[in-house]
Amino acid sequence: MSAASSLAVWFGRLADAVLEEVPDAVRLRRRLHADPRLSGQEEDTAAAVVAALGAGEGRASAVTGRVVRVLPGSAPTVALRAELDGLAVTEATGVSWAAPGGVMHACGHDVHLAALVAVCRAIRRTGGPAPVLAVLQPREEGEPSGGRDVADSGVLDEEDVGAVVAVHVQPQLPAGVVAATHGPVNAAVDDFTITVRGRGGHGAYPHTTIDPVLALASVVVALRAHVLSRVDPVVGAVLAVTQLDAGSAFNVVPDTARARGGLRTMRPEDRTILHAAIEEVARHTAAAHGCTAVVEIRVSDPVLCNDPELAMAAVPWLKRGGAEVDDTFRSFGSDDFAHFCTARPGLMLFLGVDGGEPDAAGKRPGLHSPRFLPDDDTVRDAALALLAGYLGAAGLPGPVPPPPGPGV
Repeated sequence: MSAASSLAVWFGRLADAVLEEVPDAVRLRRRLHADPRLSGQEEDTAAAVVAALGAGEGRASAVTGRVVRVLPGSAPTVALRAELDGLAVTEATGVSWAAPGGVMHACGHDVHLAALVAVCRAIRRTGGPAPVLAVLQPREEGEPSGGRDVADSGVLDEEDVGAVVAVHVQPQLPAGVVAATHGPVNAAVDDFTITVRGRGGHGAYPHTTIDPVLALASVVVALRAHVLSRVDPVVGAVLAVTQLDAGSAFNVVPDTARARGGLRTMRPEDRTILHAAIEEVARHTAAAHGCTAVVEIRVSDPVLCNDPELAMAAVPWLKRGGAEVDDTFRSFGSDDFAHFCTARPGLMLFLGVDGGEPDAAGKRPGLHSPRFLPDDDTVRDAALALLAGYLGAAGLPGPVPPPPGPGV
């Protein structure tokens, strides 16, 4: 039997087994959604998912995360990753299983975890063409990055991981569409702080002050005008100043003013160029106002690059699972799954979803919205997408063992 034929038989068996697991996975999704944890506090969430997997306790990873061997074997292991943490968002969905506190699964992590459990339980019952490691990753939404810590911990070597697969809900795509794009699919992200220093004083006597607020306002405008123009517009980059802080009284010119923002790039060379450009533009613009500027840039996640072979290998199984496949979708969002893709061939599949009930203007909520709530069928769709990624990865290293019993 050819590798393709063996994988086709595996798909039939595993897809049926996954669908059998979906009702329990939906109930798990609702439990997790109702009781989320912030980054770095995910022990309870990890314990609940480990119990649902039913494959033993596994071992701790990145402090509050866990890795669990689901299916042993001698071939290179396929790691399936899902994120544990919620966001500091007060939920406004109105469902009976909404989170009651100021923490919410507003980015679909509850769906990802439930889908991972459905796939892993199906593989445990049915077997599979490649060994499987469940990676329950902490701190995707916070720093220090949980993805970086897991990828750098040595666990991928210790567990003989050959490929890593994940799925993420994406309301920018239509429901029923799964993106399996090769190459860069998410941007590198860095955050920056600019501190402008002048000379404070009474607001009634501007001639005795050097106003850092005015200087900072000019810096913000100059950043948008003179930084992004240094990148090929076909590739693009995103610079957003999102926080401003200056002064404490209306009639006092402060000594300092600060801005904080984020930079997103799709190529390493652009990242280097724009770091230097932010520094240059901030310093010279502040100097034109008689002020000084100090720029601090904190480097965060790299570009998330899907392995081309892995992306293509998943496509037949995505289509068999009923998905419409897109191979062009990219976004300037970021995800610390990028660290796994730096260490191993990796594949992030983006699953199109309706984000929840539309507002009065007919607009559905997006990621990180307090109203974001994909429907329960998303668990099934995410599980089938994750299964497709697993089978694609299983078929890459070489011969695929046929499943035992009928159908061989």
